[in-house]
Amino acid sequence: ECDSLEMIRFLNSPDSLQQYGLDTNTAMAAAMPYTYTIRWNTTPGRIFEQFHTAYKIFWNDERKQKAANLGLTPLQVSTLASIIDEETNSKTDKPNVASVYLNRIAKGMPLQADPTVKFAMRNFGLKRILKAHLATESPYNTYINKGLPPGPICTPDLQTIDAVLDSPKTDYLYFVASSAFDGSHIFTTNYADHMKYARIYQKELNKRNIR
Repeated sequence: ECDSLEMIRFLNSPDSLQQYGLDTNTAMAAAMPYTYTIRWNTTPGRIFEQFHTAYKIFWNDERKQKAANLGLTPLQVSTLASIIDEETNSKTDKPNVASVYLNRIAKGMPLQADPTVKFAMRNFGLKRILKAHLATESPYNTYINKGLPPGPICTPDLQTIDAVLDSPKTDYLYFVASSAFDGSHIFTTNYADHMKYARIYQKELNKRNIR
């Protein structure tokens, strides 16, 4: 019975979300990708209550402790997982991507995550991030702001959240998509090696006329 506009109003209302310890930036962290049974006349508030109940069940004591061990809150883990989901579909690479970002946070380096620029521009269709895009003014642009953005840039996959919580200890600080275009990534510990593989990837983009 409630329409999308009513739901949007609810999600954009700080007063609605405050009772859950959430705000308009972090609200989507509670929208866990489960299947829900919702009656036709359920209100936006009751729909969100179901989301939040599932969120609290997922974030059990074990997961909360793992997050704390990383120096992150559950909301921050969800935010990081959302970036990783937009970086790659490779389940094999997600833990290593998480380790790169965690290492960057620990060193005070900017994340420099391309998906956050796309989110800041509201354009996930971008195939290539150019220098002009990197200057986009937004708290979500991790090229000009250090640390994590204010909230998730998508609803993170549950397995990706666990990939962050169980990420391996590595020395990786960089990664770039493989020029084989097979969905895999090449991880490196130094900028020189990273740029070597990045140039190979950019050359292949030009060869395939991807702009």
